[in-house]
Amino acid sequence: MKESGKMPFSPALRISTCAVLTAVTAVFTLVVRIPIAPTRGYLNLGDVAIYFSAFTFGPFTAFIAGGMGTALADLLAGYPQWAPISFIVHGMQGLTAGMIAGLYSNSKSSIRINLRWLLAAVVGTIVMCTGYLAGGTVLVGFGAALVELPGNIIQNLAGILGGIPLALAVRRAYPPVVNFRW
Repeated sequence: MKESGKMPFSPALRISTCAVLTAVTAVFTLVVRIPIAPTRGYLNLGDVAIYFSAFTFGPFTAFIAGGMGTALADLLAGYPQWAPISFIVHGMQGLTAGMIAGLYSNSKSSIRINLRWLLAAVVGTIVMCTGYLAGGTVLVGFGAALVELPGNIIQNLAGILGGIPLALAVRRAYPPVVNFRW
């Protein structure tokens, strides 16, 4: 049944979408890990999955998948001290980017959507970098956390460069996916 021209997005579909994207985020986070000595953290490709989730499925899916996926990856990779920080920071990164990207999601202009997505990605980057700077300061001290900042910016740039084209490709290949925002 259709509701006002949109396909219904059932609770079961929402839960399964969040579960799959959480797993995808964890895998992207674990596949490539570049250790950072001062903080004992690591750079990864998890931001590709977070931005893809935010731009394709919306803020709440990106919050759950980004937060849970990166926290799970930290636990599996032997960084349990970072798991709560990753959950909050990457969850808020996905939520913020998804909210900003969705402000004009009904716009017909793909250029406008892409500019909105770039703004969303910049704000998501700021959220992630300041969150890890604060969390790293608590765990390892301000100096060590500050050393990680350039790497976090590069990690986000990789996430933007991978997440936006992936979201656009999925939207082109399967246009009804725009109705799955949550």
